[in-house]
Amino acid sequence: MDRKPELVAPAGNLDCARAAVANGADAVYFGLPRWNARLRADNFTEEQLPDLIRFLHDHRVRAFCAMNTLVFTDELPAVERDLILLDELGVDAVIVQDLGVAVRARELGLRLAIHASTQMTITSPEGVAFAKRLGVKRVVIARETSLRELALFRDAEMELETFVHGALCVAYSGQCLTSEALGQRSANRGECAQACRLPYELIVDGAVRDLGDRRYLLSPQDLAAVAEIPELIRLGVRGFKIEGRLKSPEYVAATCQVYRKAIDAATVDAADRYKLEMTFSRGFYSGWLHGVNHQQLVHARYGKKRGPFLGVVRRVDADAVDVDLQAPLQPGDGVVFDTGGDTDHEQGGRVWQVVGGRLSFARGHVDFTRIRPGDRVWKTSDPQLERALRKSFTGPIPKPKTPLAVRVSGAAGKPLTVEANGVRVHSAMPLQTAFKRPLTEKTLREQLGRLGEQGYLSLARSSQPATDWQFHSR
Repeated sequence: MDRKPELVAPAGNLDCARAAVANGADAVYFGLPRWNARLRADNFTEEQLPDLIRFLHDHRVRAFCAMNTLVFTDELPAVERDLILLDELGVDAVIVQDLGVAVRARELGLRLAIHASTQMTITSPEGVAFAKRLGVKRVVIARETSLRELALFRDAEMELETFVHGALCVAYSGQCLTSEALGQRSANRGECAQACRLPYELIVDGAVRDLGDRRYLLSPQDLAAVAEIPELIRLGVRGFKIEGRLKSPEYVAATCQVYRKAIDAATVDAADRYKLEMTFSRGFYSGWLHGVNHQQLVHARYGKKRGPFLGVVRRVDADAVDVDLQAPLQPGDGVVFDTGGDTDHEQGGRVWQVVGGRLSFARGHVDFTRIRPGDRVWKTSDPQLERALRKSFTGPIPKPKTPLAVRVSGAAGKPLTVEANGVRVHSAMPLQTAFKRPLTEKTLREQLGRLGEQGYLSLARSSQPATDWQFHSR
Protein backbone atom coordinates (compact mmCIF):
# COMPACT_ATOMS: atom_id res chain seq x y z
CA MET A 1 0.00 0.00 0.00
CA ASP A 2 1.21 3.47 -0.85
CA ARG A 3 -0.74 5.16 1.94
CA LYS A 4 -0.28 4.75 5.66
CA PRO A 5 -2.83 2.51 7.40
CA GLU A 6 -5.54 4.55 9.10
CA LEU A 7 -6.88 4.11 12.63
CA VAL A 8 -10.62 4.88 12.63
CA ALA A 9 -12.13 5.58 16.06
CA PRO A 10 -15.73 5.96 17.30
CA ALA A 11 -17.25 9.10 18.83
CA GLY A 12 -20.70 9.11 20.39
CA ASN A 13 -20.06 12.56 21.89
CA LEU A 14 -17.45 15.32 21.96
CA ASP A 15 -15.43 13.81 24.84
CA CYS A 16 -15.04 10.63 22.80
CA ALA A 17 -13.90 12.66 19.79
CA ARG A 18 -11.31 14.41 21.97
CA ALA A 19 -10.16 11.07 23.39
CA ALA A 20 -9.71 9.69 19.86
CA VAL A 21 -7.74 12.69 18.63
CA ALA A 22 -5.53 12.88 21.73
CA ASN A 23 -4.62 9.21 21.51
CA GLY A 24 -3.65 8.70 17.90
CA ALA A 25 -6.74 8.29 15.72
CA ASP A 26 -6.37 9.20 12.04
CA ALA A 27 -10.14 9.42 11.49
CA VAL A 28 -13.21 9.66 13.70
CA TYR A 29 -16.66 8.39 12.77
CA PHE A 30 -19.81 9.80 14.34
CA GLY A 31 -23.54 9.95 13.75
CA LEU A 32 -26.41 12.40 13.34
CA PRO A 33 -29.64 12.10 15.35
CA ARG A 34 -31.07 10.16 12.37
CA TRP A 35 -29.89 7.61 9.81
CA ASN A 36 -27.28 5.96 12.03
CA ALA A 37 -27.14 2.52 13.64
CA ARG A 38 -26.44 3.86 17.13
CA LEU A 39 -29.40 6.10 17.94
CA ARG A 40 -28.81 5.52 21.68
CA ALA A 41 -25.50 7.39 21.44
CA ASP A 42 -25.53 11.13 22.17
CA ASN A 43 -24.69 11.79 18.50
CA PHE A 44 -24.15 15.27 17.05
CA THR A 45 -26.71 17.88 16.13
CA GLU A 46 -26.53 20.16 13.12
CA GLU A 47 -25.46 23.00 15.42
CA GLN A 48 -22.58 20.96 16.88
CA LEU A 49 -21.18 19.71 13.58
CA PRO A 50 -19.16 22.81 12.54
CA ASP A 51 -17.18 22.85 15.80
CA LEU A 52 -16.63 19.09 15.69
CA ILE A 53 -15.36 19.08 12.11
CA ARG A 54 -13.18 22.14 12.71
CA PHE A 55 -11.65 20.46 15.76
CA LEU A 56 -10.93 17.24 13.85
CA HIS A 57 -9.43 18.99 10.83
CA ASP A 58 -7.33 21.36 12.98
CA HIS A 59 -5.69 18.21 14.35
CA ARG A 60 -5.43 16.59 10.87
CA VAL A 61 -8.00 13.93 11.70
CA ARG A 62 -10.54 12.97 9.05
CA ALA A 63 -14.28 13.20 9.75
CA PHE A 64 -16.55 10.29 8.74
CA CYS A 65 -20.31 10.47 9.30
CA ALA A 66 -22.23 7.21 9.73
CA MET A 67 -25.49 7.19 7.77
CA ASN A 68 -25.62 3.40 7.94
CA THR A 69 -29.31 2.54 8.31
CA LEU A 70 -31.92 1.55 5.78
CA VAL A 71 -33.95 4.50 4.50
CA PHE A 72 -37.58 4.63 3.41
CA THR A 73 -38.46 6.29 0.10
CA ASP A 74 -40.31 9.21 1.67
CA GLU A 75 -37.20 9.96 3.77
CA LEU A 76 -34.89 10.48 0.79
CA PRO A 77 -35.40 14.29 0.57
CA ALA A 78 -34.32 14.65 4.21
CA VAL A 79 -31.35 12.35 3.59
CA GLU A 80 -30.33 14.44 0.58
CA ARG A 81 -30.46 17.59 2.69
CA ASP A 82 -28.19 16.05 5.31
CA LEU A 83 -25.76 14.79 2.65
CA ILE A 84 -25.48 18.28 1.17
CA LEU A 85 -25.03 19.80 4.64
CA LEU A 86 -22.24 17.34 5.51
CA ASP A 87 -20.53 18.08 2.20
CA GLU A 88 -20.69 21.84 2.76
CA LEU A 89 -19.25 21.45 6.27
CA GLY A 90 -16.25 19.54 4.92
CA VAL A 91 -16.99 16.00 6.14
CA ASP A 92 -14.52 13.66 4.46
CA ALA A 93 -16.80 10.64 3.98
CA VAL A 94 -20.22 9.17 4.72
CA ILE A 95 -20.62 5.52 5.70
CA VAL A 96 -23.79 4.04 4.18
CA GLN A 97 -25.65 0.72 4.19
CA ASP A 98 -28.54 1.62 1.89
CA LEU A 99 -27.68 1.19 -1.80
CA GLY A 100 -30.10 3.97 -2.70
CA VAL A 101 -28.32 6.43 -0.44
CA ALA A 102 -24.98 5.51 -2.04
CA VAL A 103 -26.40 6.10 -5.54
CA ARG A 104 -28.06 9.37 -4.54
CA ALA A 105 -24.87 10.70 -2.93
CA ARG A 106 -23.01 10.02 -6.18
CA GLU A 107 -25.75 11.67 -8.28
CA LEU A 108 -25.61 14.81 -6.13
CA GLY A 109 -21.96 15.33 -7.19
CA LEU A 110 -20.70 15.70 -3.62
CA ARG A 111 -17.02 16.13 -2.79
CA LEU A 112 -17.15 13.79 0.18
CA ALA A 113 -16.32 10.12 -0.31
CA ILE A 114 -18.80 7.26 0.02
CA HIS A 115 -17.82 4.34 2.24
CA ALA A 116 -19.76 1.07 2.20
CA SER A 117 -20.75 0.11 5.74
CA THR A 118 -20.11 -3.38 7.07
CA GLN A 119 -23.92 -3.73 7.04
CA MET A 120 -23.73 -3.72 3.24
CA THR A 121 -22.41 -7.28 3.74
CA ILE A 122 -19.60 -7.25 1.22
CA THR A 123 -17.76 -10.57 1.52
CA SER A 124 -16.13 -11.03 -1.90
CA PRO A 125 -14.16 -9.19 -4.60
CA GLU A 126 -17.32 -9.29 -6.72
CA GLY A 127 -19.12 -7.37 -4.00
CA VAL A 128 -16.33 -4.80 -3.99
CA ALA A 129 -16.63 -4.41 -7.77
CA PHE A 130 -20.39 -3.84 -7.41
CA ALA A 131 -19.82 -1.19 -4.73
CA LYS A 132 -17.29 0.52 -6.97
CA ARG A 133 -19.95 0.90 -9.67
CA LEU A 134 -22.12 2.68 -7.10
CA GLY A 135 -19.39 5.28 -6.55
CA VAL A 136 -18.03 3.79 -3.31
CA LYS A 137 -14.40 4.71 -2.49
CA ARG A 138 -13.88 2.45 0.53
CA VAL A 139 -15.49 -0.81 1.63
CA VAL A 140 -15.80 -1.83 5.28
CA ILE A 141 -15.60 -5.60 4.86
CA ALA A 142 -18.23 -7.78 6.55
CA ARG A 143 -16.98 -8.84 9.99
CA GLU A 144 -17.42 -12.53 9.14
CA THR A 145 -14.62 -12.35 6.56
CA SER A 146 -11.55 -14.40 7.46
CA LEU A 147 -7.90 -13.59 6.78
CA ARG A 148 -7.85 -16.34 4.16
CA GLU A 149 -10.82 -14.77 2.40
CA LEU A 150 -9.35 -11.28 2.71
CA ALA A 151 -6.37 -12.41 0.67
CA LEU A 152 -8.73 -12.69 -2.31
CA PHE A 153 -9.38 -8.92 -2.16
CA ARG A 154 -5.82 -7.82 -2.91
CA ASP A 155 -6.53 -7.01 -6.56
CA ALA A 156 -9.88 -5.35 -5.89
CA GLU A 157 -8.50 -1.81 -6.52
CA MET A 158 -10.52 -0.41 -3.64
CA GLU A 159 -9.64 0.91 -0.19
CA LEU A 160 -10.51 -1.79 2.35
CA GLU A 161 -11.40 -1.27 5.99
CA THR A 162 -12.12 -3.84 8.65
CA PHE A 163 -13.21 -3.84 12.27
CA VAL A 164 -10.41 -4.83 14.62
CA HIS A 165 -11.93 -4.22 18.05
CA GLY A 166 -15.26 -4.04 19.84
CA ALA A 167 -18.64 -5.72 20.09
CA LEU A 168 -19.67 -8.42 17.62
CA CYS A 169 -23.22 -9.00 16.47
CA VAL A 170 -24.55 -12.55 16.41
CA ALA A 171 -26.38 -11.70 13.17
CA TYR A 172 -24.59 -11.59 9.85
CA SER A 173 -22.88 -8.19 9.47
CA GLY A 174 -25.18 -6.68 12.06
CA GLN A 175 -28.34 -7.25 10.04
CA CYS A 176 -30.38 -8.45 13.01
CA LEU A 177 -34.15 -8.97 12.81
CA THR A 178 -34.50 -10.41 16.33
CA SER A 179 -34.88 -7.03 18.01
CA GLU A 180 -37.69 -6.02 15.68
CA ALA A 181 -39.42 -9.40 15.89
CA LEU A 182 -39.39 -9.49 19.69
CA GLY A 183 -39.68 -5.83 20.57
CA GLN A 184 -40.61 -3.88 17.43
CA ARG A 185 -37.25 -2.10 17.51
CA SER A 186 -35.36 -2.42 14.25
CA ALA A 187 -31.59 -2.81 14.53
CA ASN A 188 -31.37 -1.76 10.88
CA ARG A 189 -32.90 1.55 11.93
CA GLY A 190 -30.48 2.06 14.83
CA GLU A 191 -32.72 0.76 17.63
CA CYS A 192 -31.10 -2.56 18.59
CA ALA A 193 -32.49 -3.92 21.89
CA GLN A 194 -29.51 -6.29 22.33
CA ALA A 195 -31.60 -9.45 22.51
CA CYS A 196 -28.38 -11.41 21.99
CA ARG A 197 -27.13 -10.33 25.43
CA LEU A 198 -30.00 -12.02 27.30
CA PRO A 199 -30.06 -15.49 28.92
CA TYR A 200 -32.06 -18.20 27.12
CA GLU A 201 -33.39 -21.69 27.69
CA LEU A 202 -32.51 -24.48 25.27
CA ILE A 203 -35.35 -26.86 24.44
CA VAL A 204 -34.45 -30.09 22.64
CA ASP A 205 -37.30 -32.37 21.49
CA GLY A 206 -39.66 -30.61 23.88
CA ALA A 207 -37.41 -31.02 26.92
CA VAL A 208 -35.47 -28.21 28.61
CA ARG A 209 -31.72 -28.88 28.42
CA ASP A 210 -29.69 -28.16 31.58
CA LEU A 211 -27.14 -25.54 30.51
CA GLY A 212 -25.40 -25.05 33.83
CA ASP A 213 -23.72 -21.63 33.75
CA ARG A 214 -23.93 -21.36 29.93
CA ARG A 215 -27.23 -19.54 29.43
CA TYR A 216 -26.09 -16.67 27.18
CA LEU A 217 -26.36 -18.69 24.00
CA LEU A 218 -26.36 -15.77 21.52
CA SER A 219 -23.79 -13.45 23.10
CA PRO A 220 -20.44 -13.39 21.25
CA GLN A 221 -17.27 -12.32 22.96
CA ASP A 222 -15.82 -8.97 21.89
CA LEU A 223 -13.49 -8.73 18.93
CA ALA A 224 -9.80 -8.10 19.71
CA ALA A 225 -7.60 -8.40 16.63
CA VAL A 226 -4.56 -6.53 17.88
CA ALA A 227 -2.37 -9.59 17.23
CA GLU A 228 -3.62 -9.79 13.62
CA ILE A 229 -2.69 -6.18 12.71
CA PRO A 230 0.60 -7.08 10.91
CA GLU A 231 -1.15 -9.67 8.74
CA LEU A 232 -4.04 -7.32 7.97
CA ILE A 233 -1.55 -4.67 6.86
CA ARG A 234 0.22 -7.24 4.67
CA LEU A 235 -3.13 -8.12 3.08
CA GLY A 236 -3.64 -4.50 2.08
CA VAL A 237 -6.20 -3.32 4.62
CA ARG A 238 -6.28 0.49 4.66
CA GLY A 239 -8.55 1.27 7.59
CA PHE A 240 -8.58 -0.31 11.07
CA LYS A 241 -11.88 0.39 12.75
CA ILE A 242 -12.77 0.35 16.44
CA GLU A 243 -16.42 -0.27 17.38
CA GLY A 244 -17.91 1.71 20.24
CA ARG A 245 -20.07 4.80 19.69
CA LEU A 246 -21.95 3.79 22.85
CA LYS A 247 -18.75 3.36 24.87
CA SER A 248 -17.02 5.79 27.24
CA PRO A 249 -14.26 8.25 26.28
CA GLU A 250 -11.90 6.22 28.48
CA TYR A 251 -12.61 3.19 26.30
CA VAL A 252 -11.87 5.24 23.18
CA ALA A 253 -8.63 6.53 24.69
CA ALA A 254 -7.43 3.05 25.70
CA THR A 255 -8.25 1.32 22.41
CA CYS A 256 -6.69 4.12 20.36
CA GLN A 257 -3.50 3.96 22.42
CA VAL A 258 -3.13 0.21 21.99
CA TYR A 259 -4.04 -0.01 18.29
CA ARG A 260 -1.92 3.02 17.46
CA LYS A 261 1.05 1.11 18.88
CA ALA A 262 0.11 -2.02 16.95
CA ILE A 263 -0.28 -0.20 13.63
CA ASP A 264 3.01 1.64 14.11
CA ALA A 265 4.73 -1.75 14.64
CA ALA A 266 5.51 -1.18 18.30
CA THR A 267 5.32 -4.07 20.75
CA VAL A 268 1.89 -4.63 22.28
CA ASP A 269 2.37 -6.17 25.71
CA ALA A 270 0.37 -7.52 28.64
CA ALA A 271 -0.19 -4.00 29.98
CA ASP A 272 -1.89 -3.06 26.73
CA ARG A 273 -4.17 -6.10 26.86
CA TYR A 274 -5.02 -5.21 30.46
CA LYS A 275 -5.97 -1.72 29.33
CA LEU A 276 -8.33 -3.14 26.70
CA GLU A 277 -9.90 -5.62 29.11
CA MET A 278 -10.31 -3.01 31.83
CA THR A 279 -12.15 -0.42 29.73
CA PHE A 280 -14.64 -2.90 28.20
CA SER A 281 -14.65 -6.63 27.63
CA ARG A 282 -17.11 -9.50 27.46
CA GLY A 283 -14.10 -11.70 26.87
CA PHE A 284 -11.85 -11.27 23.83
CA TYR A 285 -11.60 -13.36 20.70
CA SER A 286 -10.33 -12.87 17.15
CA GLY A 287 -13.85 -13.06 15.72
CA TRP A 288 -14.03 -14.79 12.36
CA LEU A 289 -10.53 -13.78 11.21
CA HIS A 290 -9.24 -17.34 11.64
CA GLY A 291 -12.41 -19.00 10.41
CA VAL A 292 -15.58 -20.24 12.09
CA ASN A 293 -15.39 -21.57 15.64
CA HIS A 294 -18.68 -20.83 17.37
CA GLN A 295 -17.75 -22.65 20.58
CA GLN A 296 -14.83 -20.29 21.06
CA LEU A 297 -16.69 -17.20 19.86
CA VAL A 298 -19.66 -17.69 22.21
CA HIS A 299 -18.70 -19.00 25.64
CA ALA A 300 -22.34 -18.41 26.80
CA ARG A 301 -21.43 -17.62 30.42
CA TYR A 302 -22.39 -13.93 30.50
CA GLY A 303 -23.50 -11.09 28.25
CA LYS A 304 -22.37 -8.12 30.35
CA LYS A 305 -19.11 -6.27 30.66
CA ARG A 306 -16.38 -8.06 32.54
CA GLY A 307 -12.72 -7.17 32.83
CA PRO A 308 -9.47 -8.97 33.60
CA PHE A 309 -9.85 -12.34 35.31
CA LEU A 310 -8.76 -12.09 38.96
CA GLY A 311 -9.10 -15.70 40.10
CA VAL A 312 -11.56 -18.00 41.88
CA VAL A 313 -13.10 -17.86 45.33
CA ARG A 314 -11.41 -20.19 47.83
CA ARG A 315 -13.39 -19.38 50.97
CA VAL A 316 -16.35 -17.24 52.01
CA ASP A 317 -16.70 -15.79 55.52
CA ALA A 318 -19.42 -13.64 57.03
CA ASP A 319 -17.70 -10.39 56.05
CA ALA A 320 -14.86 -11.24 53.63
CA VAL A 321 -13.85 -13.48 50.74
CA ASP A 322 -10.57 -15.28 50.11
CA VAL A 323 -9.59 -15.30 46.43
CA ASP A 324 -6.75 -17.05 44.64
CA LEU A 325 -5.60 -13.77 43.06
CA GLN A 326 -3.94 -14.04 39.66
CA ALA A 327 -3.83 -10.31 38.85
CA PRO A 328 -3.07 -7.10 40.79
CA LEU A 329 -5.84 -5.64 42.95
CA GLN A 330 -5.86 -2.67 45.29
CA PRO A 331 -8.40 -0.88 47.52
CA GLY A 332 -10.89 1.11 45.49
CA ASP A 333 -10.90 -1.28 42.53
CA GLY A 334 -14.23 -2.78 41.51
CA VAL A 335 -14.88 -6.52 41.28
CA VAL A 336 -17.77 -8.81 40.41
CA PHE A 337 -18.36 -12.42 41.43
CA ASP A 338 -19.54 -14.68 38.60
CA THR A 339 -22.26 -16.63 40.40
CA GLY A 340 -23.00 -19.48 38.01
CA GLY A 341 -24.46 -17.47 35.15
CA ASP A 342 -27.13 -15.72 37.24
CA THR A 343 -26.11 -12.17 36.34
CA ASP A 344 -29.36 -10.72 37.75
CA HIS A 345 -28.22 -11.60 41.29
CA GLU A 346 -24.46 -11.43 40.93
CA GLN A 347 -22.54 -9.73 43.72
CA GLY A 348 -19.75 -7.19 43.59
CA GLY A 349 -18.58 -3.71 44.44
CA ARG A 350 -15.50 -1.68 45.31
CA VAL A 351 -12.90 -3.41 47.44
CA TRP A 352 -12.35 -1.74 50.80
CA GLN A 353 -9.30 -3.74 51.89
CA VAL A 354 -6.92 -6.27 50.29
CA VAL A 355 -4.73 -8.41 52.54
CA GLY A 356 -3.03 -11.09 50.49
CA GLY A 357 -6.00 -12.68 48.75
CA ARG A 358 -8.56 -11.67 51.38
CA LEU A 359 -11.04 -9.07 50.10
CA SER A 360 -13.21 -6.92 52.36
CA PHE A 361 -16.03 -4.61 51.29
CA ALA A 362 -18.02 -1.78 52.83
CA ARG A 363 -20.63 -3.15 55.23
CA GLY A 364 -23.86 -4.14 53.50
CA HIS A 365 -22.55 -3.77 49.93
CA VAL A 366 -22.11 -7.50 49.26
CA ASP A 367 -24.44 -10.39 50.10
CA PHE A 368 -21.89 -13.06 51.00
CA THR A 369 -24.57 -15.77 51.14
CA ARG A 370 -24.80 -15.64 47.33
CA ILE A 371 -21.08 -16.31 46.82
CA ARG A 372 -19.71 -19.85 46.70
CA PRO A 373 -16.17 -21.32 46.62
CA GLY A 374 -15.21 -21.85 43.00
CA ASP A 375 -17.01 -18.71 41.73
CA ARG A 376 -14.92 -16.73 39.26
CA VAL A 377 -13.95 -13.16 40.12
CA TRP A 378 -13.46 -10.36 37.59
CA LYS A 379 -12.02 -6.87 37.93
CA THR A 380 -14.55 -4.33 36.67
CA SER A 381 -13.01 -0.99 37.59
CA ASP A 382 -9.55 0.51 37.99
CA PRO A 383 -9.88 4.16 39.10
CA GLN A 384 -6.15 4.79 38.68
CA LEU A 385 -6.23 3.71 35.03
CA GLU A 386 -9.46 5.64 34.46
CA ARG A 387 -7.85 8.84 35.78
CA ALA A 388 -4.81 8.37 33.55
CA LEU A 389 -6.96 7.79 30.46
CA ARG A 390 -9.18 10.79 31.22
CA LYS A 391 -6.12 12.98 31.73
CA SER A 392 -5.04 12.18 28.16
CA PHE A 393 -7.94 14.13 26.63
CA THR A 394 -9.34 16.54 29.26
CA GLY A 395 -6.52 19.09 28.97
CA PRO A 396 -5.35 21.04 25.91
CA ILE A 397 -4.73 18.78 22.91
CA PRO A 398 -1.76 20.11 20.90
CA LYS A 399 -2.20 20.45 17.18
CA PRO A 400 0.27 18.50 15.02
CA LYS A 401 3.11 20.55 13.57
CA THR A 402 3.84 20.75 9.85
CA PRO A 403 7.43 19.84 8.86
CA LEU A 404 9.00 22.97 7.36
CA ALA A 405 11.81 22.48 4.82
CA VAL A 406 14.06 25.57 4.96
CA ARG A 407 16.89 26.44 2.58
CA VAL A 408 19.14 29.39 3.44
CA SER A 409 21.83 30.78 1.14
CA GLY A 410 23.97 33.87 0.95
CA ALA A 411 27.43 35.39 0.68
CA ALA A 412 29.15 38.66 1.52
CA GLY A 413 27.75 41.44 -0.67
CA LYS A 414 24.61 39.49 -1.53
CA PRO A 415 21.21 39.38 0.21
CA LEU A 416 20.29 36.57 2.58
CA THR A 417 17.84 34.22 0.85
CA VAL A 418 15.43 31.98 2.75
CA GLU A 419 13.21 29.42 0.96
CA ALA A 420 10.50 27.36 2.67
CA ASN A 421 7.71 25.28 1.17
CA GLY A 422 7.77 27.08 -2.16
CA VAL A 423 8.13 30.62 -0.75
CA ARG A 424 11.35 32.62 -1.19
CA VAL A 425 12.29 35.87 0.58
CA HIS A 426 15.41 38.07 0.44
CA SER A 427 16.92 40.41 3.01
CA ALA A 428 16.63 44.16 2.25
CA MET A 429 20.33 44.68 2.95
CA PRO A 430 23.26 42.65 1.60
CA LEU A 431 25.31 40.51 3.92
CA GLN A 432 28.55 41.93 5.25
CA THR A 433 31.76 40.17 6.21
CA ALA A 434 31.67 39.36 9.93
CA PHE A 435 34.67 40.18 12.14
CA LYS A 436 33.41 39.36 15.67
CA ARG A 437 30.17 37.33 15.48
CA PRO A 438 29.83 35.40 12.22
CA LEU A 439 26.47 33.87 11.25
CA THR A 440 27.12 30.23 12.08
CA GLU A 441 25.11 27.09 11.49
CA LYS A 442 24.35 26.96 15.22
CA THR A 443 22.93 30.48 15.16
CA LEU A 444 20.78 29.67 12.14
CA ARG A 445 19.45 26.55 13.81
CA GLU A 446 18.49 28.51 16.93
CA GLN A 447 16.86 31.43 15.11
CA LEU A 448 14.96 29.43 12.49
CA GLY A 449 13.85 26.94 15.12
CA ARG A 450 12.01 29.63 17.11
CA LEU A 451 8.64 28.99 15.54
CA GLY A 452 6.62 29.21 18.76
CA GLU A 453 2.96 28.32 18.29
CA GLN A 454 2.99 28.74 14.52
CA GLY A 455 2.27 25.06 13.91
CA TYR A 456 5.54 24.30 12.10
CA LEU A 457 8.44 22.05 12.99
CA SER A 458 11.94 22.98 11.85
CA LEU A 459 14.95 20.69 12.23
CA ALA A 460 18.27 21.95 10.91
CA ARG A 461 20.89 20.30 8.73
CA SER A 462 23.80 22.13 7.05
CA SER A 463 26.38 20.91 4.57
CA GLN A 464 28.15 24.06 3.33
CA PRO A 465 30.83 26.30 4.93
CA ALA A 466 29.57 29.57 6.43
CA THR A 467 31.47 31.71 3.88
CA ASP A 468 29.28 30.49 1.04
CA TRP A 469 26.72 28.14 2.56
CA GLN A 470 23.36 26.55 2.16
CA PHE A 471 21.31 25.67 5.23
CA HIS A 472 18.75 22.88 5.07
CA SER A 473 16.05 22.26 7.64
CA ARG A 474 13.50 19.43 7.53
